[in-house]
Amino acid sequence: MARMDKLSTYRTTIAQAGDLIAVTYHSTQIVAFDRHNVSLRTGGWDSVTTRRKMNQAANQFGLGYSVYRDKGASYVRTPAGAVLPLEDNMTFSRI
Repeated sequence: MARMDKLSTYRTTIAQAGDLIAVTYHSTQIVAFDRHNVSLRTGGWDSVTTRRKMNQAANQFGLGYSVYRDKGASYVRTPAGAVLPLEDNMTFSRI
């Protein structure tokens, strides 16, 4: 079973530019965040692996969100506790 507390390095990179940190899986920047906001992108690949890597990033960096699938649809529970449909290129507050 994959670790959920830390990103694996398989086809995954982490880059920082100023206060923006980005996690890229294959060629899609799936998570980008700074002190205020988190952006999630599927790049059209709402897959088990993409969601797992999004959750690993949330856990590794203490971002406070989680991504999950229920009855065929994917959702994000934000740090504020709201549940939103997972949409490509969505942004929400870290607070």
